[in-house]
Amino acid sequence: MAVIADWLVQGMQMALVLIVAPLLTGLVRKIKARLLRRQGPSLLQPYRDLHRLLRKEVVLADNASWLFRIAPYVVFTAIWVAAALVPTFATGLLFSWSADLIAIVALLGTARFFLALAGLDVGTSFGGIGSSREMMIASVAEPALLMAAFTLSLLAGTTQLSSIANFMLSQHVGLRISLGLVFVALLIAALAENARIPVDNPATHLELTMVHEAMVLEYSGRHLAMIEGAAFVKLLLYASLMACVFAPFGMAAAGDGPLAYLAGIAAYLVKLVLAAVVLAVFETSIAKMRVFRLPEFIGTALMLGLLGTLLLFVTRSL
Repeated sequence: MAVIADWLVQGMQMALVLIVAPLLTGLVRKIKARLLRRQGPSLLQPYRDLHRLLRKEVVLADNASWLFRIAPYVVFTAIWVAAALVPTFATGLLFSWSADLIAIVALLGTARFFLALAGLDVGTSFGGIGSSREMMIASVAEPALLMAAFTLSLLAGTTQLSSIANFMLSQHVGLRISLGLVFVALLIAALAENARIPVDNPATHLELTMVHEAMVLEYSGRHLAMIEGAAFVKLLLYASLMACVFAPFGMAAAGDGPLAYLAGIAAYLVKLVLAAVVLAVFETSIAKMRVFRLPEFIGTALMLGLLGTLLLFVTRSL
């Protein structure tokens, strides 16, 4: 029975991230609209968009290869697995041994690789522009994520997220400069990875300024639904990662029982609402950067992550 219960809880987490992800995007859009004194779309609009795309016919270019066809499924699967590994409402779940920061970065890199190849596959100019810009951003954002992971591993002694969350709840943490640097680095990397303002505007349709949207212009139907769903889950992944590392409060432990799991889910949903409010306020109060300034902005995350690692090498007290 214990094994069955562990599988059920792990399956509940995998289903939770899949169900809540479109709602988080809808909440961000709604809050941004209200801040601009507009009515805004419904909170359930992302679900309707996915349902509409799944019902539409897939239109493929004549020169599209097999890679173009399988890329949406690979991207969605990789990001969903990465999001399911991040502890949300409980630590020490069945797959917690594989919830490693390095593994999550690798899964995100795999999804980005296939999406960039799909953008180049058809041979359109906009797809090539989007893929090249995505690789430019990834060349700085991925090392920034790895440096943040190294800093956290030096602090907690492991890269496993459940152990890092338990360490953050212990009395050995305190106020550390390195943690502040890692927090800002992860925040900048999250904005870059999710193509949010100031890196990219997810609501724009101007081809010359698009990064993520330019790569998927040739997709339609269920393929586009897979990519849009992957974008929703990716935003939830980074919100869950920030909450797990820097605000692991209210998370249940393995074997605590149904009431503890329900309390953990409630705490997790509150964290997501707070993350949506902060993101919406930030995006409303800042403008999009020019493409040529992006390496400097994302490079700040890399430098902050590196500085946090160096501080811990110099002295463990910082």
